[in-house]
Amino acid sequence: MIIKINLNKENKQQNSKMIKSNDFGFHHIFVNPSYSSTTSSTHKKEYDATNNKLTFVLLHGTGGNEEDLIFLGKEIGPNASILSPRGKVLENGMPRFFRRLSEGVFDIEDLKFRTHELADFIQKCSLHYKFDLNQTIAVGFSNGANIATSILLLRPEILQGTILFRAMIPLIPNPLPDLSTKKILLAAGLNDPIVSRTETENLFKLFQKTNANIILKWQNSSHNLIQEDLAVARKWISNNFSF
Repeated sequence: MIIKINLNKENKQQNSKMIKSNDFGFHHIFVNPSYSSTTSSTHKKEYDATNNKLTFVLLHGTGGNEEDLIFLGKEIGPNASILSPRGKVLENGMPRFFRRLSEGVFDIEDLKFRTHELADFIQKCSLHYKFDLNQTIAVGFSNGANIATSILLLRPEILQGTILFRAMIPLIPNPLPDLSTKKILLAAGLNDPIVSRTETENLFKLFQKTNANIILKWQNSSHNLIQEDLAVARKWISNNFSF
């Protein structure tokens, strides 16, 4: 079963706990499961996520937006809070999190700038929405997975771990950070025409060099997500984190 990377209308209408904002430099959505549904989603106040310790930072793929992965976050961790920003770089009108020169060729200087910009945004949101960076997991798909990887490599204090769907190596910092306290799930498609098996294995080896706690799961899929991706992510979350 293919999981479409968008938010269906039914989920969007039923969600009464969704806060939409363009504060802190990004259009974004914040969802707090303990937040009262009787309060306006546009109300400007701080929200307390202390009863839901885990927070997912959802990072969409090229052409997506802040709504695309909400369903995925709810599927893999129904009790987690969610922070979902929209990428600020446009490629032929399609939002991305950083600029690329061609397919698989990244603008490294822009990537570094956007990585720090996004990391600063997450940090500011953690203070405003009151969630713990030590319980914050990035869940990224494709372009979103690549910038999540970049955050781990350049700003590891921002995330406790990542779920990386269809990721490739965005950059290799020198020196490599010590990620021995970080947990990473790398989920790849065996028939992915965009991210080759070698590219995935090289990313896995790179994280091994940082001493990260990483596992690699192969799916019988293309670049798309399938139902098994969600099952693997749910199990990984359950085995590694508490709510």
